[in-house]
Amino acid sequence: MDQWLRNTNVVKVVALVIGILLWAVVRMDGSSIPGSTGTGTVEETIGNVAVTPKYNEDQFFIEDISPAQVTVTIAGRSSTLKRVLNSANYSVELDLTNTGKGEHMVPLTPVGFPSSVSVKITPAYAKVVVDEKKNKSMPVTVQVTGTPTVGLKAGQPVVKPKQVTVGVPSRIYEAVESVRADVDVDKADSPVTAQAKLVAYDKDGKAIEEAIINPAVVEVEVPITSPFKLVPLQVKLVGEPPPGFAVSGIRQSIDKVTVYGAQDMLDRLEFYEGPQVDLSGLKEDKEFTLPIPLRGDVKQIDPGEVTVSVSIVPSQTKILESIPLSIIGQNDGFHTSVLIPQSGRLNLTVEGAPDWIEKLKPQDVQGIVDVSNLPPGRHEVPVTWNLPTFVKKGSQEYLRATVEISAREGDTSAPSGTANPSSSP
Repeated sequence: MDQWLRNTNVVKVVALVIGILLWAVVRMDGSSIPGSTGTGTVEETIGNVAVTPKYNEDQFFIEDISPAQVTVTIAGRSSTLKRVLNSANYSVELDLTNTGKGEHMVPLTPVGFPSSVSVKITPAYAKVVVDEKKNKSMPVTVQVTGTPTVGLKAGQPVVKPKQVTVGVPSRIYEAVESVRADVDVDKADSPVTAQAKLVAYDKDGKAIEEAIINPAVVEVEVPITSPFKLVPLQVKLVGEPPPGFAVSGIRQSIDKVTVYGAQDMLDRLEFYEGPQVDLSGLKEDKEFTLPIPLRGDVKQIDPGEVTVSVSIVPSQTKILESIPLSIIGQNDGFHTSVLIPQSGRLNLTVEGAPDWIEKLKPQDVQGIVDVSNLPPGRHEVPVTWNLPTFVKKGSQEYLRATVEISAREGDTSAPSGTANPSSSP
C-alpha cells in the first residue's frame, strides 16, 4: 500500500476521481430545485399571496386594496427555501398605521421570512383606499318566514341581544336603515330556536355588504302557538255601594289581553269579557285581584289575571227634572201613549260621586217604559233608567207610569170600547 501511495501517478489518478465526485455532488445539489444559480443559491416563486393590511380596525375601514394578491420571489439555500414553503408562516403586509383617510400608494413588506432569504415582491406597491369607520347602534328585527303546522301560528320573536353595533364606512353611515335576522318556521309545531346571522339593509331593502356587525350572530326564539288576537278587556261591575257611598273611579292593571283559540272565533271577537267585580257593600277603597276566566272556545288568556282598584267616596244626590220617557216594544198595529205622568216626563233623584253628579244633566239619563207583549188597554208599568256609569237612583226612587194601548184610527181589528188617546209624548 505504501508503494502505491509513493507512486505519483496513482496519487494523481485518485485526486482526479475525488474531484470528479465532488463536482457531481455539487452539480446534483444545484439542479435539485428550480431556479438554481449554479453557486448553491436557488430561487422559488410563490404566486397569489394575499396582501394583509395592518391598521386600526376601530378607526378606519379599508374600501379597496389593489392588487389584493401579489407574487413573491425568494432566493436562498435549497434547504432553507424548503422550510419556508412548508411552514407557510410568511405574509405580505400593508402597513397603514401612519396612513389616514384617502387614497394612498403604500410599499409592501415581507413578514415571516428568514433573514438568510432574499425576498422580492411584485408589484412592490399597492394602492389602498381608506375611509373612516363609523359605528351605529341598531335594534335587531326578526323576519319570520314559512308557515307553522296547520292550526298554529308564529308568535312574537325573542332575540338576544336586542341591540347590536354596525360599523360602516362614513360615506354610507346614513344609509343603514335596519339590521335583520331571518328565521324559518315552516311546518313547525313547537317553539323554534335558531342562531341567526345578521344582515344590515338600506331603506330600499338592499343588503349592505360593507357592514361589520358585532355580534354577527344572535339567538332567536319564535314561539309557535294557537292563533291569537289582542283585544280590550272588559271587567263587569255588579252591585253598588250602600246609600251614602259611591264609586268615583275604577282602575285596571291591564286594559288588553291576548286571546288564543280558533281563527274563526278570533275573527268575531271584538273584546273579551273578564271577571265580575262586586261593588255591593263597599264603603272604602278596595283592590281586587281576579283570575280571567276562559270562555267558550278560548284556549288561553295572557295575562291570566287582572287587578282592579275601586275608589269609594261619600256620595252626593241631585234631582234631575223633566226627563222624557221613551216607549219600547210597541206593536205596529196599535198606538201607545203615556197617561201618567201627563207630560210624559218625570223627575229623578240620582246619587253618585260629587265629581260625577255635578256634571250630570237630564239629557244624560234615559227613562224607559217597556210595553212589550201588553194587550190593548191601560197598564201601569215600572220605569227603568239608563244611567251613566257610577251613577245610581236615589234610595227612595221607584217610579211607575200609566200607559194606554189602543188600535190606530181606521184599524177595524181593534177591540170594541177601546178609546183612542188624545196625545203621546
